[in-house]
Amino acid sequence: MDGPRISIVEDRKAAERFIGLPYRLYRDDPFWVPPLKSDVRELLDRAKNPFFEHAEAEFFLAERGGRAVGRVAAIIDRNYNTYHESRAGWFGFFECEDDQEAATGLLSAACGWLTARGMEEVFGPASPTLNDEAGFLLEGHGMSPRLMMAYNPPYYHRLAEGAGFVKAKDLFAWWLDASLPPPERVARIADKVASRNGITVRSIKMGDFRAELGLVKEIYNSAWEKNWDFASMTEAEVDFMARKLKPVIVPDMVRFVEVGGRAVAVSIAVPDINLVLKGMGGSLLPFGWLKFLLGRGKVKEYRLFAMGTRPEYRGKGFDAVLYVDALRQGQKLGVTGAELSWTLEDNEAINSGIRAMGAELYKRYRVYEKRLG
Repeated sequence: MDGPRISIVEDRKAAERFIGLPYRLYRDDPFWVPPLKSDVRELLDRAKNPFFEHAEAEFFLAERGGRAVGRVAAIIDRNYNTYHESRAGWFGFFECEDDQEAATGLLSAACGWLTARGMEEVFGPASPTLNDEAGFLLEGHGMSPRLMMAYNPPYYHRLAEGAGFVKAKDLFAWWLDASLPPPERVARIADKVASRNGITVRSIKMGDFRAELGLVKEIYNSAWEKNWDFASMTEAEVDFMARKLKPVIVPDMVRFVEVGGRAVAVSIAVPDINLVLKGMGGSLLPFGWLKFLLGRGKVKEYRLFAMGTRPEYRGKGFDAVLYVDALRQGQKLGVTGAELSWTLEDNEAINSGIRAMGAELYKRYRVYEKRLG
């Protein structure tokens, strides 16, 4: 059999084949959640996604006999490299049949493109950043992914390792049963910390959404700046993500911790609308909008996807305040459970707090790396 043909995506027809590939690969997979194609197009659009104001990417397709069998993107985030003083590239949007030759060809093409631009190492998958879908699902198959979390067949790890990639870092996803009250010890600590520090906790003010977004960005960039995965989000990127999430935000599940009227910590939990998207086939037409509008209010499972505290308030029990408050708020709204994701495998400060809440580590994702040159 002839080897796969690897080509750069250069026109609209090839772009649609790139976007459409997973819809064919996962057609018979009962757990895959098809994203809205309109969202995917916008995410990949260099003119519409503000990530590309400080990044560049190239997209590749693998074909056999004129049929697309795999895809990948090679990505350079200049903000990440400036902050970390690195020459790191990324691969993302990887999808492939169980075809080692095609996978190796795709990843080699991405590595070659990155090497030609002076990159010395490559990490992935990140599609296009670690703030989006990140890592290959390693443990926890047999269930659908939560909102903005990755999904893939188990053989992707074999394909990546067969192309010379090794583990860089594992990412954890936890499940918390919201039918149970917060553990007594954690609730006692949270209430004591709140009382001792004069803490107030409030919901996001949707009528002042732009200013509230500014607070989220400010806390995010200070809370995560020491993390391995950190890359500062620009105001435009925060706006871009918020615009997608705003239709599903439940104000009482986006909570600010304030001390003396100053927001010092935030937690953001949103309904897992993947439970609605799963039945929409990747399109809002002809009846997708109706399904979405009718379904979103019925979702009782959430994803807690962001939680952070300003550095000067860390180690003082503020995380306990956030966890307990989020659980209590969720219970008022009838939430039955939530995924807390993702956390770094070696961030014991966060992971120990999540375990103390009674959450179960139920999924694991792996980010890979490879030296270039």
